[in-house]
Amino acid sequence: MRLATSEHLIREQGLAAALERWLRPAVGYNHPRDVLKDPDLDADEKRAVLSSWASDASAVQDQPAMRWLLGTPEPVPFREVRDALERLDWAQRFEG
Repeated sequence: MRLATSEHLIREQGLAAALERWLRPAVGYNHPRDVLKDPDLDADEKRAVLSSWASDASAVQDQPAMRWLLGTPEPVPFREVRDALERLDWAQRFEG
């Protein structure tokens, strides 16, 4: 992923923000749809962030239907993460 070394991110937000984004890729996203809207990420980078969010490692203890990715302000339903991944797949099929 280019997040940590994105020249645009470093130029616009500084090196500290770029490093924070690399260490915690969901920083700045409140919802999976925000990942889809990010113009600085290509499709593979969006998929990587959303896949991390969908991972069992991001499951909320005692609430397996919820995911809380490090760097996000609150948990979201797994269904919404899955829907974002499906929209990304759809966009790639019909735009690519």
